[in-house]
Amino acid sequence: MERLNRHQMAARVAKDIPEGAYVNLGIGLPTIVANYLPVDRDIFLQSENGLLGMGPAPAPGEEDWELINAGKQAVTLLTGGCYFDHADSFAMMRAGHIDICVLGAFQVSVHGDLANWHTGQPGAIPAVGGAMDLAIGAKQTFVMMELLTKQGESKLVEACHYPLTGLGCVSRVYTDIAVFAVGPSGAGVLEMVDGLTIEDLRKLTGVPLRESMAHLA
Repeated sequence: MERLNRHQMAARVAKDIPEGAYVNLGIGLPTIVANYLPVDRDIFLQSENGLLGMGPAPAPGEEDWELINAGKQAVTLLTGGCYFDHADSFAMMRAGHIDICVLGAFQVSVHGDLANWHTGQPGAIPAVGGAMDLAIGAKQTFVMMELLTKQGESKLVEACHYPLTGLGCVSRVYTDIAVFAVGPSGAGVLEMVDGLTIEDLRKLTGVPLRESMAHLA
């Protein structure tokens, strides 16, 4: 079994973002998705610190540090892009004007509950940012994450035991070995890497999984 690397995961997410979508990419792994959006497809990236029409990362040495995303990474602005204050940005997010948000996660339940802001561990720094607003305000919430923790525990779970960001908000989970659909009826496997079986995934996650699969390239 060969796992997808972070860039392959980002490219896979980018394939499912349709023409004309208004999209917010969360801090961390999801920011890489911007680099894999097709140039012939009009997709409008919004950043919660006040950008609309955000482009891919600039080439090394061409950074403008007054133009950054919510994770303080240098970004570019496409022709026609604009910037504005936090109040307008959060109004967009809360009022349902974002079609898709892509977030990282510590845990996602099979029913689409999201935990991505605090592990509850001593010394951990809670940092919810705009995740709650995005998870509930966006029309669709995708999660991009590695399936297993460093300790080998599945981040796709029957029920989240970390503090929740949102209830029933996630519809799809993109990982390094499989893509899952989640929701009220539970979790289904949409795609998985070669060399992996549905039985393997059930053992890795420890949760019931419906089978509806293609193989990830």
